[in-house]
Amino acid sequence: MILLLGASGYIGEAFAKELQLRKQAFIPLARAQVDYTRFDSLLEFLRVNKPAFVVNAAGYTGKPNVDACELDQAGTLAGNTLLPQTIAHACAAANIPWGHVSSGCIFSGAKISAPGTVRVEKDMTKAELHALAEGKSAALLGFTENDPPNFSFRDQPCSFYSGTKALGEEVLAGAAQCYIWRLRIPFNEGENPRNYLTKVMRYQRLLEARNSLSQLDEFVRACFACWQKRVPFGIYNVTNPGSVTTREIVELIKQSGVSHKQFDFFSDEAEFMRVAAKTPRSNCVLDTTKLQQTGIVLTEIHDAVVKALRRWKTTS
Repeated sequence: MILLLGASGYIGEAFAKELQLRKQAFIPLARAQVDYTRFDSLLEFLRVNKPAFVVNAAGYTGKPNVDACELDQAGTLAGNTLLPQTIAHACAAANIPWGHVSSGCIFSGAKISAPGTVRVEKDMTKAELHALAEGKSAALLGFTENDPPNFSFRDQPCSFYSGTKALGEEVLAGAAQCYIWRLRIPFNEGENPRNYLTKVMRYQRLLEARNSLSQLDEFVRACFACWQKRVPFGIYNVTNPGSVTTREIVELIKQSGVSHKQFDFFSDEAEFMRVAAKTPRSNCVLDTTKLQQTGIVLTEIHDAVVKALRRWKTTS
């Protein structure tokens, strides 16, 4: 039996759906049933029910976006930093392995590799990065699991959300029997306010930037594969290989016929911050080599987006 925390959220629902498809017994524990933010309550539940594995898909992202986290910093800290610490202590005391859904939003930019040097470029809105991503000159490389977060309270500026997610990984450093799965801008074929493709189609104006993304259903299956294959515990960047720009997403949407709206873009990030955002945003590329070396490989990002749009399902 698997214990699932945060089952009512966007990510948690995807985990629950996959478990149902697999006919895997699980408990979608709600805080109304057991306040799992309390160490004693969670530990007692673990000892009584003895799950084989625990998935933490709970956290605080803010609605409609991370700007809301700036207004509820206590709730954000509790959900993204204190909760994983509590789960880690309880699972350790009960000797139960578990996985934690973290975020790639603790990074900004990408690494630029040229002969004899590697540097970090934090501004992913630069047009010249397109050629790098295509390997036409120097290489554009993603951040690995060994790179320290550079969009965090220790390396500012950052959003409060990203700061607490980075702290959440810090408190899990050295935790035994723990997977840390980094999710990055989730999407799939189902229309949803949390789905990146839905956001792109609904936003009045867009910011052109390059990013890694996670196809949500593939992300969930990859997380379960970590446990099933008994790959080494630790941090994994669980994103689709490659990176994609906002304009590339727009072109794929147009080609699919899912939307024919006129997409407008901000002139630059400065205008975006001045007009549409209250806190800085993470735009970054993550390296997925570590996950692929375990034999767990997700679909290349452009192909994954095309597939999602081909199967697009509206809620109306």
